[in-house]
Amino acid sequence: MRFAFLFLCSVALAEKPSSSQDLGAWNKQVRSEVYQFFENQVYGKAPLEKPAFLAAAEAEPDSSAMNGLATKRVVTIRYGHSPKNSGQLKAIFYIPHKVAKPAPAFLFICNRGWEHIEPTRTNWSGYWPADQIVKRGYVAAAFFNGDVDPDEADAFKKGAHAVFPTENDGSSWGTIAAWGWGASRILDYFETIPEVDGKKVALVGHSRGGKAALWAGARDQRFALTISNESGCTGAALSKRKRGETVQRINTVFPHWFCDNYKKWNAREDEMPFDQDQLLALIAPRLVYVASAEKDKWADPEGEFLAAQQAGAVYKLFGKKGLGSEKMPEVGKPLHTGSVGYHIREGKHNLRSDDWGWFMDFADRNWK
Repeated sequence: MRFAFLFLCSVALAEKPSSSQDLGAWNKQVRSEVYQFFENQVYGKAPLEKPAFLAAAEAEPDSSAMNGLATKRVVTIRYGHSPKNSGQLKAIFYIPHKVAKPAPAFLFICNRGWEHIEPTRTNWSGYWPADQIVKRGYVAAAFFNGDVDPDEADAFKKGAHAVFPTENDGSSWGTIAAWGWGASRILDYFETIPEVDGKKVALVGHSRGGKAALWAGARDQRFALTISNESGCTGAALSKRKRGETVQRINTVFPHWFCDNYKKWNAREDEMPFDQDQLLALIAPRLVYVASAEKDKWADPEGEFLAAQQAGAVYKLFGKKGLGSEKMPEVGKPLHTGSVGYHIREGKHNLRSDDWGWFMDFADRNWK
């Protein structure tokens, strides 16, 4: 890890253009070292990637959804070692009618319960504005994280952990990793249907869902765009700043989120060989987006911006542009000129329709 640390420092400080030798070093050795740190010491190892048994059952589609703008589809995905030893998760998605197929998609990790994404809900909100997404020409898809693994310290006896039990050696996957793993299973399904462009799927998460999205984007290189909204500690914010929520605080309040090894770093952030900017760098050269809120001090907006800004050093190796700015933008003035996007909006910790609008502006710029 010492080599990786020195390499990343030299890249971040270099004023000369990156070389093919630098890129080769990143791809051959450094990325692996960085990835292994986050896998073994932070989020934990999933026992497997795509399971041996994977099946999808779809309810009758509704082609009249959103006053005829889209087709609503609800699919239950079963996964496991076999049909008798399996778990399941449900995904809801809307496919716009007047868009060429296959269409790009936004896949949302919902951490507020089914009542916030259920198609029959009466109180639509900016938290998941499926109609807004469809009108912009994207498939709007969502699933409830608790379907994959309950958000509770249950000794990992439920959900995907129960289907794939592991002997905890300190590096076994936590709940955050399980949620991201579930998103990958929905992407597996998207790759089998003609309506969705599996090469243009944006994974979106808010708060704890944003932490899961970032790790999923680093782990599963099929996600073309990874979006973290106010993910804070062990999400997009730099841990070494120790502003807002800290590693010790998050491990104490949510002991099930990460692997047990992460608890060794409680109050030892300065000793960690890597920080969350390197997590964002693992997503390179694919697109990544970080969003903050002005009054969300617990998530450390400046720390989130700095991580996004510093990750640009690795994007530079690929010939890509990072944020394109060393200074935080004004509130409501997003940075969309590179492969790394960022905005900070007014208000508190939340996910709103204006956030989604900027996410889609960024995708439009890069995909359309």
